[in-house]
Amino acid sequence: MIDKSRALPLLLSTLPLSALAAESGFIEDATATLQLRNYYFSRDFSDIVGPNKQSKAEEWAQGFILNFKSGYTSGTVGFGIDAIGTLGIKLDSSPDRVNTGLLPVQEDGEAADDYSRLGVAGKMRVSKTELKVGELQPNLPVLTFSDIRLLPPSYQGASVTSSEIAGLTLQGGHLTGTSLRNEAGDDKIQAQIGYQPQRQASSDAFNYAGADYAFNSNRTTVGAWYAQLEDIYDQRLISLKHAEPVGDWVLGVNAGFYDSSEDGKRLIGEVDNQAFYSLFSAKRGGHTLFVGYQGMFGDQGFPKVFANITPLGNEVPTYEFASADERSWQVRHDYDFAALGIPGLTTTLRYIKGDNVDTGKGFEGEDWERDLDIGYVIQSGALKGLGVRIRNVTARSNYRTDIDENRLIFNYTLALF
Repeated sequence: MIDKSRALPLLLSTLPLSALAAESGFIEDATATLQLRNYYFSRDFSDIVGPNKQSKAEEWAQGFILNFKSGYTSGTVGFGIDAIGTLGIKLDSSPDRVNTGLLPVQEDGEAADDYSRLGVAGKMRVSKTELKVGELQPNLPVLTFSDIRLLPPSYQGASVTSSEIAGLTLQGGHLTGTSLRNEAGDDKIQAQIGYQPQRQASSDAFNYAGADYAFNSNRTTVGAWYAQLEDIYDQRLISLKHAEPVGDWVLGVNAGFYDSSEDGKRLIGEVDNQAFYSLFSAKRGGHTLFVGYQGMFGDQGFPKVFANITPLGNEVPTYEFASADERSWQVRHDYDFAALGIPGLTTTLRYIKGDNVDTGKGFEGEDWERDLDIGYVIQSGALKGLGVRIRNVTARSNYRTDIDENRLIFNYTLALF
């Protein structure tokens, strides 16, 4: 393990002090934050389906997330450093309640008392093009930043982002490993098909390239992406996002189509999936109403990197509604209580229903989920910025395990400089 109290000074000491002083942008534009996250997670399995007979996953943990971002040295080519430090500490767990995704599970079946990691990335900027090499946390339509547990996942590799043309953002990358949300070490990248992790195979690399073009005063964005999890699957995506003011309303659409197939050595066999998603919104005052439709086509469910969420309109952190041949509908209502004079308080109520699932068991699969999220961020006083979020979920299915879930999350971010 790395002593985080010494990691940042040690990192900076590897650069000549005279160079740092001369290249003032490196220091003057640097930022550092420390996020404190307290996370309680409880998931009851009321109707267990599958080989794991554990009836409940319940743990409580404290997390610390340090993010340091330097500025760039001056000149035509600017250089800098980013660092990510994470520490997770067990507050409550038991061998019969592990596997929440908050803490690593040891060989003896116990959750680890703590786990930590420090990752560093070097970066280089020329004009409006940036190259990063090292520890990365990409947020892409083909690899969404999935910060949904105690600590965020990260990847090791290289990425490039270019915005030389107004409105057009080009991105590409080559990732060779990952540190999962409840791991301290490095691992190879694995796949997930539908709701089932494909743990019998892992890939040496995840490659991606994509373009997003924003126009119409940035109200419209179209995208085209390609991704490859080497020797497992490759994937193509076209997407559209649009927001249109109509009187007191703002109408929106978020839609896309993925086409996925097996790649190279086909380490998990055939992959055949086409996924269409759409989410329409109407916002007025504090209210935002959503209606979504999502369809899976082909012989398998939707493929993605384990254990991430995706931009699919009906995917949520509990059920994905992305099984083979599944069709699903969503209705959702968000409310921002700032419209009633209570800034910082927000709610989300969502219901998703899926059917037509090819279970391979001789019957049609069906599932549904109801989510309620309540969040509040303190607006003033000594605890200003402290956020609390409550999540309550009921999810039911005739082909996979039923779930009753509760989460309680406290977040507070300190700006160090």
